[in-house]
Amino acid sequence: MRILAVDPGDKRIGLAISDPSGTIANPLKVLVHVSRLVDAAQIVDLAQENDVSQIVVGVSLDADGIPTPQGRKSLRMKEAIESQCSIPVTLWDEEGTTAAAQEARFQMGVVRQKRQGHMDDLAATVLLQRYLDGQAKQENEETS
Repeated sequence: MRILAVDPGDKRIGLAISDPSGTIANPLKVLVHVSRLVDAAQIVDLAQENDVSQIVVGVSLDADGIPTPQGRKSLRMKEAIESQCSIPVTLWDEEGTTAAAQEARFQMGVVRQKRQGHMDDLAATVLLQRYLDGQAKQENEETS
């Protein structure tokens, strides 16, 4: 039960994938943004190649839980992916994923000059791990 996470951006799209058990997230790839339909096709291809059972798209929300302008782009990306495959696509709040990815690089001891590059795949990994942890917590609460 692999899950693919998508962290859409204006220039790049970070992708992360879970292990087969759906418990640990790992960076997969960074796509360069071309157009919504082309990007969605590449995402669907990767999902099918990796036998993914679900796709999670990060969405940016404001303080009231309403999608921001960037969040609305995520909604359109979700729709584009859904139009090209039958894999279920879920939206998940991406708040703080880039900051968490930066902190992870710092904790790993990466020197400052090398921490400056894109972190799209790491942000997608944080997004996916938060989703996986949230699902595990929900399942534990349901069985208790």
